[in-house]
Order: sequence, then structure tokens, then C-alpha cells
Amino acid sequence: MRKNSIKNTRINGEVLRELSKIIREEIKDPRIHPMTSVLSVEVAPDLKTCRAYISVLGTEEEKQNTLKGLVSAMGYIRRSLAGSLNLRNTPEIRFILDESIEYGVNMSRMIDDVIAKDRIQGDADFLQNPEEL
Repeated sequence: MRKNSIKNTRINGEVLRELSKIIREEIKDPRIHPMTSVLSVEVAPDLKTCRAYISVLGTEEEKQNTLKGLVSAMGYIRRSLAGSLNLRNTPEIRFILDESIEYGVNMSRMIDDVIAKDRIQGDADFLQNPEEL
């Protein structure tokens, strides 16, 4: 099975959906932050391994605690996946912290600050020299 085949894409989607449901509804570990979301999943073509990219909206300590909680619940997660998905092999999951959403929010905030400063500067220039514009 190729990496970008239709079958692999469907499996990625199913694992993403089930993994999100398991983390959101079934795991009761207090270390896992409630604002944890699974962004994407990449299952290897041989169905042995899986990389799950997660995002945690919180402090750095909460992010690390969430990763530790997910790693400690790995057996339960795999068993739940095996029960809900009909796959030949249940993949071994490796959780990877993805901070792209947080990076995007910070970049958007910086762009908004620059635009606001530019507007203020433009208004100040207009008030000083209205005949030039």
C-alpha cells in the first residue's frame, strides 16, 4: 500500500476520528488538558506505526503533562482503537506536539499590532501635514 493511497487516506481519517473521541471522552487522566485536540494522523502503510500530531492550548507545563498522560494511557488507547477499528494491526502511536496553531495565532497578533501602529502613524502624519495628502 502506498503512503498516499485512497485506502491509507481513509485509515488516517478513521484513526483520527477514533483517537479524538478516545482522548476527548474516554481518558480520565487529570494530566491531560481539556483543550487537547488531534490535528492529524499519519499511519504507516504497513499499519505498524502511527504519528499523531496533537495541539494543547495551555502553558508549556500543561503541554508536557498532557504528553506524559497520553504516553501513560497508550495501552488503553491502542486497545480502544483495536476494538473500534477493524484493522489487521493496531498501530503503535507516537504523539507529537504540534504548535503550528499557536504559532499562527502569535503571527496574526503581531500582524494586527503592526497594522494598528501603522494606522496610528498614518493618522499622526495626516494631522501634521494634511495638505501633502
